[in-house]
Amino acid sequence: MAAERVFVDTNVLVYASVASAPHHGIAREHLERLSGGGSDLWISRQVVREYLATLTRDQLFSKPQSLDAILPDVAAFEGGFGIADENADTMLRLLEIIRQTPVGGKQIHDANIVATMLVNDIRRLLTFNRGDFERFSNLIEIEGP
Repeated sequence: MAAERVFVDTNVLVYASVASAPHHGIAREHLERLSGGGSDLWISRQVVREYLATLTRDQLFSKPQSLDAILPDVAAFEGGFGIADENADTMLRLLEIIRQTPVGGKQIHDANIVATMLVNDIRRLLTFNRGDFERFSNLIEIEGP
């Protein structure tokens, strides 16, 4: 039987990577439980870009980090997670989703994550931003605190 695929949202990676971040321990526990339970963990290049953007600017829980400090994280993500790539089918699915679900502004990024998940046959999302994805709960399963 194939392992269940779980897409990991940017906030989970940020919280798990920064000891002073809120939910640091919870994020690490979720990742360890899923990977230890045989789930395949997935991210996308969008998540990597968001991770870099988040950690190189001021956060309530940390100062901006240098790229030299966080590029090793990116290498580790690429070695430890499946990468759900975007392609023409992803754009078609995104357009379908935004026609069916009222979104705008930054919510388009969330819709793109959902489109990327669906095109790559990933139905489960681990996130700390459940509310951002509830509008897509007819398409995906949302997990997180």
